Amino acid sequence: MRHAYLHRGGNDRLIVFFAGWGGEPALFDMPRDAGWDCLVCYDYSTLGFDHTLLEGYREKRLLAWSMGVWAASQTFAGGDAAFSMRMSVAGSETPVDDARGIPADIFAGTLANLSPVTLAKFRRRMCGSADSVRQFLAHDLHRTVDDLRSELAAIGGMVASRPACHIDWDKSIIATRDGIFPPANLRRAWQGTPTVEIDTCHYDAALFAALLGGKEEMWTKT
Repeated sequence: MRHAYLHRGGNDRLIVFFAGWGGEPALFDMPRDAGWDCLVCYDYSTLGFDHTLLEGYREKRLLAWSMGVWAASQTFAGGDAAFSMRMSVAGSETPVDDARGIPADIFAGTLANLSPVTLAKFRRRMCGSADSVRQFLAHDLHRTVDDLRSELAAIGGMVASRPACHIDWDKSIIATRDGIFPPANLRRAWQGTPTVEIDTCHYDAALFAALLGGKEEMWTKT
């Protein structure tokens, strides 16, 4: 696992953000509330996390998106680092699952056939429109197809070999036009957890700008 600060201004409050597969900091370089530091975690080829990064903050929030929901659960199960709120977006703790995640055959096909062409198609499904894909690609992205394939293979291996872990999420956001995690599967996955359904796609830059910006109206438990 890699990490980088999206914002570090000596604040005493921290948002810890677990991005999805293929994530990198440039995708989330957005304006944010000056009252919060923001740490992004990405590249789940391994799952080691430096817990000392959380020290010194009086308040910490956990935000996880897509495959990051699984990675965060694996990281913090058994001790959630005293987060004041934990929110998931468009993902589940069982990410490769026919009923509560990405169907296994779709995950396997994505990995087996990953190429520049199929990655472009994946991003089109993720973003929902050609215009949104153009905005996505306008970020200064550096990770290669080989790098993304290696990460996805590592994730698949860990999901298959590790037991699912659980943390007490306060709220889960489900994107009703999600082309990656089927919304019906996420509804099953999050039974018993407060959910909010939003009419958007798997990746929504405006939604992340609000969440990572620390907008308080987004960080409610109802």
